[in-house]
Amino acid sequence: MEKYKQEFIEFMVDCNVLKFGDFVTKSGRKTPFFVNTGFYRTGSQLAKLGKYYATAIHDKYGVDFDVLFGPAYKGIPLTVATTVAISDMYDKDIKYCSNRKEVKDHGDKGILLGSPISDGDKVVIIEDVTTAGTSIQETLPIIKAQGDVDVIGMVVSVDRMERGQGEKSALTEIQETYGFKTTAIVTMAEVVEHLYNKEYKGKVIIDDEIKKAIDAYYDQYGVKQ
Repeated sequence: MEKYKQEFIEFMVDCNVLKFGDFVTKSGRKTPFFVNTGFYRTGSQLAKLGKYYATAIHDKYGVDFDVLFGPAYKGIPLTVATTVAISDMYDKDIKYCSNRKEVKDHGDKGILLGSPISDGDKVVIIEDVTTAGTSIQETLPIIKAQGDVDVIGMVVSVDRMERGQGEKSALTEIQETYGFKTTAIVTMAEVVEHLYNKEYKGKVIIDDEIKKAIDAYYDQYGVKQ
């Protein structure tokens, strides 16, 4: 596993973004682990997060694209932090764009904030995490309504590695349904590999009990081989 992935997993733990316990996802699934990027709350945390996203995007897509689109609301700081990081790390000026939940009818009018999206633009979508792949159904029509654009990919922080609407993983379903590549900074398999029965700052984050709960979750919601 690449060093930046190991660092990112520990970074999520430090920021209280990656949690283990009893939770319910947006899609209604009861889950023993949860990723909440709303807990990145300081400038230094966002700066680091942007660099991890930028590295994952560069590894998968390069930087030959025009716009990084982040769905409101959590996608807004993700687009800003990551475009800043791409500029610093790869000397490429990428435009950032997000949607509004409500269309603004005065001043900077419309449904978008940040850069507009124009005909011919290549777009990468950035999200926190996808479970069942439902959010892309809301996001993609907004982007496509802006003109003749090419969505080349989507990046999330953590691939939860579970089924979407059918028997395949949510990210695989998105890739096959919409025709663009998907990637993640890390997968849950990598998270488990890095944290299971290993001390981090004097504590075992994933012990045998939590590992058992994760395995049971994947028995129910994991991708069937």
